[in-house]
Amino acid sequence: MTETRRRSLFRPCIDLHQGVVKQIVGASLRDEDDARQRAVESSSSSASSSLKTNFTSDLSSSHYANLYRSHNLTGTHVIKLGPKNDEAATSALEAWPGALQIGGGITSDNAADWIKRGAGKVIVTSYLFPSCQFSMDRLLDLERLVGRDRLVVDVSCRRKGDKWIVAMNRWQDMTDMQVDKQSLDMLAEHCSEFLIHAADVEGLCQGIDEDLVRKLSEWVTIPTTYAGGARHIGDLELVDRLSKGKVDLTFGSALDIFGGSGVTLKELVEWNNKGKDSQQ
Repeated sequence: MTETRRRSLFRPCIDLHQGVVKQIVGASLRDEDDARQRAVESSSSSASSSLKTNFTSDLSSSHYANLYRSHNLTGTHVIKLGPKNDEAATSALEAWPGALQIGGGITSDNAADWIKRGAGKVIVTSYLFPSCQFSMDRLLDLERLVGRDRLVVDVSCRRKGDKWIVAMNRWQDMTDMQVDKQSLDMLAEHCSEFLIHAADVEGLCQGIDEDLVRKLSEWVTIPTTYAGGARHIGDLELVDRLSKGKVDLTFGSALDIFGGSGVTLKELVEWNNKGKDSQQ
């Protein structure tokens, strides 16, 4: 009897910017945009911004959490993009306690607090790279504080030639870590999942980084979700084929609940249900 292999699944997201659910072009996010926003709020002046926003929602973060809960869409990651997002993030976590993952500004000082607020897991990136240099001490500290099973490492990366380098501070700064089997194996010893952001294609809806997904299928040994560039249901089929079911996929700007026209939540729920049924 032939064993049925795992099928790649859709994993949802809730991206927060200035306390609002948004979909943005990842590579356009800059620290100076938050500074400009603060200047606008404190005066009557206007300021230009490099930020490219694909969608701004009128609905609350808890609305999306409840929507995902109603369809049992597990593995949802809530990402705080900059300041003024704590209240909205907490609201989402309270809507589905213990089920969502929280990322953005996670450190050893606040990780345990976010677990207490209802996060099932915390997601960390930039904190692991003080001055853009990887710190094993910080990773071990977080593992001790929340436990390996509650820790997700966001391997946000940018392409450099035929390689990928971990990027931090909202993908603005390159670190000293190359994304490859050696680095991922090392990280996997201390966390339970990877969230892989392909920052160069994030929010563009122009297709996934096929080379990266193919490599991830060779490298990863723990549950992994890829984010960046997904356009339609065909990209989920592509990730499933390229990764042999080892990598899951998140959709952002292309998804109908975020104003997109490439794929509907209904399609993705049906895909997941079929995938779960086949694995029972």
